[in-house]
Amino acid sequence: MTDTNTNTVEFINLKVSEIAPNPEQPRKFFSEEAQEELTNSIKANGLLQPVVVRPVEGAKAPYMLIAGERRWRSCQAAGLEVMPAKLVAGATEEEAYVLSIAENVNRADMTIMEEAGAYADLKAAGWEPGKIAKQFGKTETHITWRLGLLTLRPEVAEMVDQKQIKSNLAWHIAQLSPANQMVAAMRYVRGDFDSEAEAQHFANGLKMMEAQTSLTGEKAPTAEEQEKQKKAKAKAKDGLGKAEEVLIPLLEELAEKKPEDLAVILGDDLARHLRVVGRLYAKVQMVRNLLSKAQGIQRAQAEAFNKAAVEVQQEAAAKKAEAKPEAAEAEKAVAKPAAARPAAKPAAKTGMGAKPAVRRTPAKKADAAAK
Repeated sequence: MTDTNTNTVEFINLKVSEIAPNPEQPRKFFSEEAQEELTNSIKANGLLQPVVVRPVEGAKAPYMLIAGERRWRSCQAAGLEVMPAKLVAGATEEEAYVLSIAENVNRADMTIMEEAGAYADLKAAGWEPGKIAKQFGKTETHITWRLGLLTLRPEVAEMVDQKQIKSNLAWHIAQLSPANQMVAAMRYVRGDFDSEAEAQHFANGLKMMEAQTSLTGEKAPTAEEQEKQKKAKAKAKDGLGKAEEVLIPLLEELAEKKPEDLAVILGDDLARHLRVVGRLYAKVQMVRNLLSKAQGIQRAQAEAFNKAAVEVQQEAAAKKAEAKPEAAEAEKAVAKPAAARPAAKPAAKTGMGAKPAVRRTPAKKADAAAK
């Protein structure tokens, strides 16, 4: 814990106006409903738990809150002029911040992202995750996972704070690119997955897709590899088919019997069958987890493929849109309107009211000469 042996502590009554909130307060969100309940309680019973403050020099208010901003706000709203306070003199800013985190970190109404932000501030001050964990009675893994949430894009972080997404799933989502974070979060919130584990496997699948340089960059399998894959697929389908046809009906039949009947039916073999079923259960759980991960990868592949297809379509549409003005200009050049074409020359006249001269053919000239 932080060394506070040099700090002096005393309980005093202070004017509400003499206390200022801490601008570095780790909690940023205050429930209006909970705040109103606290205000009503203070109006009826007074403030039962004092706030914690420290003296500050040169500030407008001579005291700054270390812990108890909700209580201070409610005392203001309740119209109290004086409130009880625990004065900690000699505390450094870092010690005061640690105390404020300790006050709030285990409260149910402190959001996950606020907690993560508080740990991040300590980490920025040089604290290692192990030291933070020891200070607040957490595991180092807990601190590391909370710090990992800080890469969430704001929209997803808000879903976490609103408890639409739990912290474990949020950590898996935080490992993704901002675009894929939104894909995984929205699909989970709208109920596309049967469980949180399925959503985690989908997020992990997206992470695998991000690690690949290209969806089509992998070398195409050889004929031999394709044949091996075909045989493996047939073998797996055959094995799972047998389990469905034989094992499941057997287990369903056993499940319908009473324990006292099974004790008689299985007799001395009961213990051995129990061990076999125990091993079977463990293997089924393991295989189910593997299949769920495989499903996550498959869904992620489909998501990545669809995304790539949309990008290709958008690129083609953009190129087509760019080409349209050029095609239109070319069409105008080929087919100009009639008004723009040069007018036809009028026929030559032989005189006033004279008819146009008729051109004689050579044959007609010969006939005229013979006359």
